[in-house]
Amino acid sequence: MKFNNEFIVDLQYLHEPFEVKPEPFVPETVHGPYLQIIEEPKQRGFRFRYECEGPSHGGLPGASSERNKRTYPTVKVSNYLGQARIEVQLVTHTDPPRVHAHSLVGRHCNENGICTIDVGPNDLTAQFSNLGILHVTKRGVAEVLTKRLREEKRRMKESGYKFTDAEEQTFLQEAKELGKIVDLNIVRLKFTAYLQDSNGSFTRALKPVVSNHIYDSKSPNASNLKISRMDKTSGSVLGGEEVFLLCDKVQKDDIDIRFYEEEDDGGWEAFGDFSPTDVHKQYAIVFKTPPYHCADITRPVTVFLQLKRKKGGGCSEPKQFTYIPHNQDKEEVQRKRMKALPQPYDHWRGGPQGGAGAFGGPGSGAGGGFQFNHPMDGSGFFSGGCGGYSGGAQMSGFTPQADGSQNQPTNTQTQSGSQMQQQLFQIATALQNRATLMAKYSARALLQYCSTGDVRPLLVLQRRLCGVQDENGDTPLHLGVIHQQPIVVQQLIQALSNTPQQKFINKLNKLNQAPLHLAVITKQPKLVEMLMKTGADPSLLDREGRTALHLAAHTGDETILRLILGLLGERYAHLINCADFSGQYPVHLAVKKDGEHCLQLLVEAGAKINMPEQKSGCTALHLAVRDNLLKLACYLITELKADVNMCTYGGNSPLHFAASQGSPPLCSMLIAAGADKRMENDEPLFFQSSSSSDEDDEGTFNPRKRPAVGHTPFDLAKCQKVRDLLDGRKGPKPSSLAHKRTKISTEEANQGLDSEVLTKLCSILIEDHVPWRELAEKLGMLTLTHLYQDSASPCQKLLENYQLSGGPVDGLVEALQSLGVSEGVRLLRDSQPREDKQSTDSKEDSGFGSQSIGEEMGNPAVSNH
Repeated sequence: MKFNNEFIVDLQYLHEPFEVKPEPFVPETVHGPYLQIIEEPKQRGFRFRYECEGPSHGGLPGASSERNKRTYPTVKVSNYLGQARIEVQLVTHTDPPRVHAHSLVGRHCNENGICTIDVGPNDLTAQFSNLGILHVTKRGVAEVLTKRLREEKRRMKESGYKFTDAEEQTFLQEAKELGKIVDLNIVRLKFTAYLQDSNGSFTRALKPVVSNHIYDSKSPNASNLKISRMDKTSGSVLGGEEVFLLCDKVQKDDIDIRFYEEEDDGGWEAFGDFSPTDVHKQYAIVFKTPPYHCADITRPVTVFLQLKRKKGGGCSEPKQFTYIPHNQDKEEVQRKRMKALPQPYDHWRGGPQGGAGAFGGPGSGAGGGFQFNHPMDGSGFFSGGCGGYSGGAQMSGFTPQADGSQNQPTNTQTQSGSQMQQQLFQIATALQNRATLMAKYSARALLQYCSTGDVRPLLVLQRRLCGVQDENGDTPLHLGVIHQQPIVVQQLIQALSNTPQQKFINKLNKLNQAPLHLAVITKQPKLVEMLMKTGADPSLLDREGRTALHLAAHTGDETILRLILGLLGERYAHLINCADFSGQYPVHLAVKKDGEHCLQLLVEAGAKINMPEQKSGCTALHLAVRDNLLKLACYLITELKADVNMCTYGGNSPLHFAASQGSPPLCSMLIAAGADKRMENDEPLFFQSSSSSDEDDEGTFNPRKRPAVGHTPFDLAKCQKVRDLLDGRKGPKPSSLAHKRTKISTEEANQGLDSEVLTKLCSILIEDHVPWRELAEKLGMLTLTHLYQDSASPCQKLLENYQLSGGPVDGLVEALQSLGVSEGVRLLRDSQPREDKQSTDSKEDSGFGSQSIGEEMGNPAVSNH
């Protein structure tokens, strides 16, 4: 039989086992023989097949294989002349690699899943061109692994060796443990070369080499990581920018969004913030950008971002992202306050060529007086008289001569000039009279201002200029609010009382801000009240689509919010449930400021507490849970009657959010409030196999093996405490006294109390007539009292939720001491282990960590999705 490299394959060795010496590997030296991989297998795009599906189409390709140029996994024995036997088998992705449950199939493979090729003496290169991977069902993993481990040991023993019952039990136990960590979607190839000994047998093994990972194409993590599109490529240096990212198929619990700089720029890296509920059907991720390591940048800084697998280590091609210096003055209020005022005029007389003419007095022909130009149209009017007209203006029809005489006009010219002269004199007289009248009014207003300090008479004369805007689009009213001059604003408003002031009071600047917007932003309640009572329109929208009500909720100013709500009236009552351009209602903006009182004001005024925001369908309770605001979430449920089972557009309830964040306190509170633990979202479950044979050997119930549409909160749980809460299990069973004296594990120490101790403690509290409300206040759980008072035993319910939410034992001891319950204190202290008590009590509760599902291999709920 001929092979690609023209060496002969001896078929008698393909299916016969051969012995290996107890010292399996030939010592590797600088000039000694060694095995190396010439062509790695292709990592992705190859499908593992079940036995019932038949053989695969084509062998496992090489890493550099192309459509018109096929390559295959290849190895070579170097620094050696002679015959060699090369064997390849599947191993796990772990380090060190262990035997895998899957098998290699092909022309040179035996029933144990091992393929063998003989090479040499001239060409010691072996190319495996027809390898297939046979996928074992989950039910058969333990059996296959037991057989593989037995064969592995038998090859190291003498021929005919029989294993004892104890050794067989060891193989079975080891196979079960190995089955918990084996990933059925990832394999590696392990190549081993055997050289001939003095007897001609292949027993001298070289050091094995292991290939890169090979991913099943059916697996969620088999696809290449790729970023297809982002809705933003820049954001604030402080992070927190929400970015929508489209990508190829990813595994939600095995993906990170890595931000980084090249090593030349400092080697910084950080990761985007998102939870499993932010991954949409494995093809889109909504995340928040991390803060840049230096917040005080003065110019934009470009970094890179990429998708990165947590386990496999694969990365996508990087994309650029630009961090922009933080703008602390987004509304430009501070910039306008710092703006230099215009220089005052140092003289009020006419220009250098002007005369002394004023109000018709004698003056030079250049025109005396001071001219004001209208800032809008450039037209001007004279307030200093028309000296040219009364001081000898040159009329048409007259031509001065060199000797000072004038040419005598004709009769026609005389008549025409006389009419024109009369018209000009009439215009000049009207202008003079008007200028004189304005001067008298101005003088009277100036005298009144100097006598009383009241600027309103001066403003009345200039009221038509109150709508003039500067380069920023600000009117005098805008500037009075910006510079926090309430008296000036009041006088401006009063001066405009006899004009249609809405034209000025509701004028928008270039940032789409009305004076009312600025009064809310700068937190000036008196001005807010004054403007609204004078006619300011509360429905005007700024550049983000926010009304004054939105801004008041966003700033979290309870006083201003109460003012606005009280002055809205029937006409503008709909603004309470009006969304801004980002789809958020005032209640959502108030949650982000952790404002209980603002929320209460909005609900009392008619705001719908269960209204979903328009981007993702999150209610106020969703946002409180997502931001880990336990106290506010309790307030929303107990006082504002928020629906704990409302779902987002993706079908996620607040309990889904709490479970995906790994928060026992939030999960405990939501469950106590009636959250549905079995609710499924719209994210489909992905199983490793749809075969009916792929079931647990033990026959135990696996929450992931149900005929379900989407994920329940249990599927998204990130730590064991949350899974215990969602699975309905209580604390650990009471342990024996001998066991209590032994050193306890960290997990047991963190669980603290068991159900028996809690029951005894509850009996003590009832016998001593200790008010459970006072105990709840001492434990910081007073906001949850509405959830316990309707139960049969509020005290028992309180203690159970305190335990399940991760409350420390020391906190309960201190609360009981302050209430004088000495017997309860003694019970708690006696129930705790003596040894290492201090160290275990000081450890952080594991329920607040980010322990991944994949790290707990023994849990039956572990599955790729």
